[in-house]
Amino acid sequence: MGEQAVTATIKVNGRFDGKLKRHFGSGALGGSGQDEGQPALFELADGATLENVVIGAPAADGIHCLGSCTLRNVWWQDVGEDAATLLGASATQKMTIECGGAKGASDKVFQHNGPGTMIVRNFDVQDFGKLYRSCGNCKSQHERHVELSQITAKGGKVLVGINANYDDTARFKDIVVSDPSMKLAICERFRGNNSGDEPTKEGSGPDATHCLYSSADIKWQ
Repeated sequence: MGEQAVTATIKVNGRFDGKLKRHFGSGALGGSGQDEGQPALFELADGATLENVVIGAPAADGIHCLGSCTLRNVWWQDVGEDAATLLGASATQKMTIECGGAKGASDKVFQHNGPGTMIVRNFDVQDFGKLYRSCGNCKSQHERHVELSQITAKGGKVLVGINANYDDTARFKDIVVSDPSMKLAICERFRGNNSGDEPTKEGSGPDATHCLYSSADIKWQ
């Protein structure tokens, strides 16, 4: 328990157990805006595991994953630019986020810039823009995949945004959404680009190709 001010990115190789200590940015990491390119509080090497960590505010750019990694029992009290970003360069890399939660993301919670697959399960998210976004205008674009299961969501706008033209896929299972109006978008499809332009939205909802779910996978309450 307790708390720790982070003034320089903590680089993790292997396993880091935060023992539920609250970590927050200070000094050069003291920003909480939406500017791209901010440093992260934690940088995970390929194969690293980060567990039992509370991310406080300010959170800078949260957590960067440089390859396959695992985030277990990580909680974001107030998301800064992004909660976590998958970078790396391997099409087979997997970032697994399990048993945690996040709130207060005015834009994205999880950002996917590199290739590979992001798996989010047993996760609670509140007051957010998008839970997951495959980068719509990165200079290097890739085919990306996301798998969501056992998610509870409240006060959000979109669960997932993917790029159909790069053959992204999103799979959903056991999703509970607290939204009586049923206005939250489960899956939005975009035409991404590598020119830096704002991506064009092409559609939303299940399509059997990119947004893979049925009404049985989503529970509204």
